Amino acid sequence: MTYTLNYIKAQVLQALRYHFIKQSEIKVLMIVVNIYAIVTAVLLFMKKIRPEPFLLGSLLWIVLMLFFWYILPNTFYRKTELFKYSWQFSFTSIGANLQGQEGEASWEWKELSHYFESPDFFHFYFGPKTFFLIPKQNISMEDQHEIRGILNNY
Repeated sequence: MTYTLNYIKAQVLQALRYHFIKQSEIKVLMIVVNIYAIVTAVLLFMKKIRPEPFLLGSLLWIVLMLFFWYILPNTFYRKTELFKYSWQFSFTSIGANLQGQEGEASWEWKELSHYFESPDFFHFYFGPKTFFLIPKQNISMEDQHEIRGILNNY
């Protein structure tokens, strides 16, 4: 079965947020900043430190959230042209095919290093940072379930 894939900007931005937040480097950075903020909050409450270290931690947390939640996904979206086109997606138990006016790509499921799902997309990873988003909006629930079954076998 062939499906037409169209990308909706708001959904793509949310999917990119999921992608960036799931990166191990970003997770570690966020954990470190959160621990720093908690420790400085406790020390400030105990009157062991001045407010400046706590404010620095709060400012770092706000800057990180702005960067990973707004700036990075929007920059990535603007620089990636493929989200602006319509694509034809088809799959079998062996692999998948993507066709559009800008080109064509085919892959076997075993080429994927891993995948995960966000509410609106399948995120297919071919390497640590190489990924592709397949919108679920036009794919029937039965075929979504079939894709999950295929991917769980690889």
